[in-house]
Amino acid sequence: MALLRSTVTAVALVAGLLVTAPAPAADVSMANGSVHFSTPDGWLDIMQTEGDPEVRVFQVPDPSPTGHATLARVTVTVQQESDIGGFRDYIAQANAKAAALPGYQADARAGEPNSSRYTAREAGVASSYREVYWYRDGHAIQLRCVRPAQSQAGAAWIAAFDRGCDAIAARLK
Repeated sequence: MALLRSTVTAVALVAGLLVTAPAPAADVSMANGSVHFSTPDGWLDIMQTEGDPEVRVFQVPDPSPTGHATLARVTVTVQQESDIGGFRDYIAQANAKAAALPGYQADARAGEPNSSRYTAREAGVASSYREVYWYRDGHAIQLRCVRPAQSQAGAAWIAAFDRGCDAIAARLK
């Protein structure tokens, strides 16, 4: 009887871990199918909200000690906006929130239209932010990529993170 009870307990524990573990990310559809993109292998789908705004958050695992101090992540937010004026207001509000972050420093590099790059401190770590916005089918779409400005995982990890962010941006255009 004790063996049966411990087996049932072990199975329940494993099943519970499988239910609560973040799922690997892959193909994503938002805004009733009007927004589509895919994420690179290894990214974890860690949060999803429904409604307006609709949000998806993906963790990009940083295997180095840097990854314990700050969460490298990519967020896609889709919010209904009835016109281009509302879209511009949406961007202005997001830029104001960014400028209020601790240690905010705008990046002087020229970016694409409706985008910004900056650094700010998160959990005491300098983080690199990239935000890009699109207006399509009555929706404001924001892509926000956040990673440590420097990671002990090295330049290859940073380049892979940036390539993944670029690939989602290309798909969202």
